[in-house]
Amino acid sequence: MTKIYAYSIRKDEEPYLKEWAAAHPEVDVDYTSDLLTPETAKQAAGADGVVVYQQLDYTQETLRALADEGITKMSLRNVGVDNIDMATAKELGFEITNVPVYSPNAIAEHAAIQTARILRQTKALDRKIASGDLRWAPTIGREVRDQTVGVIGTGHIGQVYMQIMEGFGAKVIAYDVFHDPKLEAAGYYVDSLDDIYAQSDVVSLHVPALKNTIKMINDSTLAKMKDDAVLVNVSRGALVDTDAVVRALDSGKLFGFVMDTYEDEVGVFNVDWRGKDFPDARLKDLIDRPNVLVTPHTAFYTTHAVRNMVVKAFDNNLALVNGEAPATPVKVEP
Repeated sequence: MTKIYAYSIRKDEEPYLKEWAAAHPEVDVDYTSDLLTPETAKQAAGADGVVVYQQLDYTQETLRALADEGITKMSLRNVGVDNIDMATAKELGFEITNVPVYSPNAIAEHAAIQTARILRQTKALDRKIASGDLRWAPTIGREVRDQTVGVIGTGHIGQVYMQIMEGFGAKVIAYDVFHDPKLEAAGYYVDSLDDIYAQSDVVSLHVPALKNTIKMINDSTLAKMKDDAVLVNVSRGALVDTDAVVRALDSGKLFGFVMDTYEDEVGVFNVDWRGKDFPDARLKDLIDRPNVLVTPHTAFYTTHAVRNMVVKAFDNNLALVNGEAPATPVKVEP
């Protein structure tokens, strides 16, 4: 009987895992809440494939430990593959899949909601009201329809974000190295990133973390932005030089910052720090600022998205195990 073993299954994922298992009685499905590590790889003994999701790196040691159990078919429940040791994966003959599109709306909606909150200064207002200060000034908002919103990256998520911001009445411009024909025909694209920075009141990032996008937001690019701009990052923490953003917030160059991802988030996000020493002073400072909205990589976290991540990952893994072409294979190249 075919067996698939799943790692780091959360309570909110269990109903969808069980739904998939019930629809596939020919497959023995087992799972754990543990992350995949060199030590926990042994738990998958006897399985034909594994379904995984984690912020930890898929290191050489982890991949070898899986391969030692005869398992080289691995399906991620998420998009990112930058934390996989691809050289080792290729050497060991791994076949890997991901879920590149699970709910663009979930992430785009979160980005749009947080953008509007920054512009209307809801965090500062909430604090004032909670303290009993019901005066209006000086906490005045900006209307979304008065903003030019620059979108960097016009894939699935970027396009939904564009639609939502246009629904508010904003002027939307975009930049991408790959032009979507429909967006190009409609005249959204500007010629360069510098055009985005110079023209936009809001700059929203919707690109992967690649060699040429790591810390694309830095002192130099921030200096090119309008005064009182808003920066939105719900993509990858590595896109942003956080120290540079702190400097731009301190100087007043940035009006606000939306961050759902953080370059040092591993081991900090998705942990309960109540009653404990918070390990990251810079992040704590950002959390405490009235013009910064921090969420711990939760833009994706909706019932719709979570179901798609689980179901599509299991579908992919079963296809690998059966020697069939999966829906969303990952190119295993160093």
